[in-house]
Amino acid sequence: MFHLEEVIFVPSSIPPHKLKGEVIEASHRLEMVRLAVSGNPYFSVSDVEISRPGKSYSIETIKYVLKSSQDTFFFILGNDAFLEIETWKEFQNLFSLCHFIVMTRPGSQKKTPPLPRALAPNFRYASKEKAWVHGSGCMLYFKEIFFLDISSTKVRELIEKGRSVRYLIPPEVETYIRKHSLYGRNS
Repeated sequence: MFHLEEVIFVPSSIPPHKLKGEVIEASHRLEMVRLAVSGNPYFSVSDVEISRPGKSYSIETIKYVLKSSQDTFFFILGNDAFLEIETWKEFQNLFSLCHFIVMTRPGSQKKTPPLPRALAPNFRYASKEKAWVHGSGCMLYFKEIFFLDISSTKVRELIEKGRSVRYLIPPEVETYIRKHSLYGRNS
């Protein structure tokens, strides 16, 4: 949709919005992402957040990427994360640094307002681009995905219940989860 040259997946080291017991070790999450994207030449994985000590904050990662590259940068996140954006570190500054793409599940845009109140004054809607434009000129896109409705929460719940996740995650990732006894019944 956006003619991106590459999509870089960035697993967090210590997610600030999760309790310690809710998240498996960063090294396992990094390896699962590597396995999941290994067959796609347009996907890569960065360990920038795992290599950095302390909690993982998106603003620090965005600033790091912008310092090391002159390319146009898009930050892609799910609508569930975007709905919590006001709890993110320096959230109001994020949108002046790069473009954002919020991926929404079918029907989810109808249930929630497009912008949190704290952000709305900083944006105007550009109907031609079908995007919100920040005062800095950076764009905020909402794109509904029409693929499978798969979430990491759903996958973890199925594994915890001992149910199949076949076709929901790559077989290599499922094998890794079972081999390392990650999540629920496997633990």
